[in-house]
Amino acid sequence: MKERLTDFFVENLSFLPPELIVIIISAMPILELRGGIPVAAAFYEFTYYEAFIYGVIGNLLPILPILYFFRPISTFLMRFSLYKRFYDWLYKRTMKKSDKVEKYGAIGLILFTAVPLPTTGAYSACLAAILFFIPTRAAFIAIATGVLIAGLGITSFVYGLFG
Repeated sequence: MKERLTDFFVENLSFLPPELIVIIISAMPILELRGGIPVAAAFYEFTYYEAFIYGVIGNLLPILPILYFFRPISTFLMRFSLYKRFYDWLYKRTMKKSDKVEKYGAIGLILFTAVPLPTTGAYSACLAAILFFIPTRAAFIAIATGVLIAGLGITSFVYGLFG
């Protein structure tokens, strides 16, 4: 599924500069760095550093808006049963993966974000931070640190294959 999504973005955003395409893909839920950095390497032949920088920029973009606006928007939308079902599913999924966050707080967010596994990453870490009431500044610093670590790992892995 991830490959089809990245192919879709690469094909349909071809009118944009490649740097912006990598940023957009890296900012997307599910894809994040795991989608943007391989696209930078395979489709656009970016250098290691270019792929890392554009991937990280894209993955950092949604963090603050999610941390600031998720709770008020979610509170408003809870009036609708469709959203309530989605929220309950998201809550259960996030809680299953967030034992480190619950135990270690902001430090756990770094670990949660840094390990590039399915359903972990900046989006899930933001939700975990919100659910565990981790202060926004601490959450942002922790998630950004995790994104940097994950970015280094993914870029090193991808460029070990394509390099």
